[in-house]
Order: sequence, then C-alpha cells, then structure tokens
Amino acid sequence: MDNSINVLGEPLEPCGENPLTGFFRDGKCNTCDEDLGSHTVCIEATREFLDFSQSRGNDLSTPMPDFDFPGLRPGDTWCLCAARWLEAYKSGQAPRVYVTKTHIKALEVVPLELLREYAIDLN
Repeated sequence: MDNSINVLGEPLEPCGENPLTGFFRDGKCNTCDEDLGSHTVCIEATREFLDFSQSRGNDLSTPMPDFDFPGLRPGDTWCLCAARWLEAYKSGQAPRVYVTKTHIKALEVVPLELLREYAIDLN
C-alpha cells in the first residue's frame, strides 16, 4: 500500500464506512500498484453523478448483496476512480470532493486546482 497521504501532503482522513469504501475496503482512499482504477478521489455522491456513472457503464446505485455492497445513495461518500471523476468533470457532472480524504495519487490524473474548486472541506 502506498503512503496514506492526501493531496495537501497531510495524513489521509477516512472517506466512508457506511458503505465501507476504498480499494482495500478500509474506509480510506488508499491505493497501490494493483489498484489500476486509482480509487483515490473521495466524493459525496449526488443523484446526477450516480446517473452519469450508470450511463457510462458503472452502476454504483444498484445493491450487489453478493459483494456486500448496498448501492450508493445521494449523500454517501465513496472513493471514486480518479479518471471517472475527471470524465464527470468534463461532462459537467462532477460530484463535490473531500480533499483531506483524497489520496495524493489522484494528482497523477486530476489537477489540484480542480479538486480545490470542487472541495467540500476547504474554507
């Protein structure tokens, strides 16, 4: 696992435990070389984003009991793939972001300025 550092260079804060998120299902947007999707951007789900994601072939709303996944609802937090967030941004559907909960590796895909623009947790 890569170091648990956020995009601000500080310790990575938990993203969500209900539902449990993260590539490692540890509640944080931690990552490693095996995380090919780079599940590093902590978002707050919106209906618009969930509909957008489903239209792109990634249904995050439908429960999948076999994988202990209850499905996301608006307001849930989730470690999203950095490329999916950027795609949503370019389509005008990007959800808000928790930068203190977003892994520094997200910066390999998404510029910090965009994350700051969509930040929930910055003053």
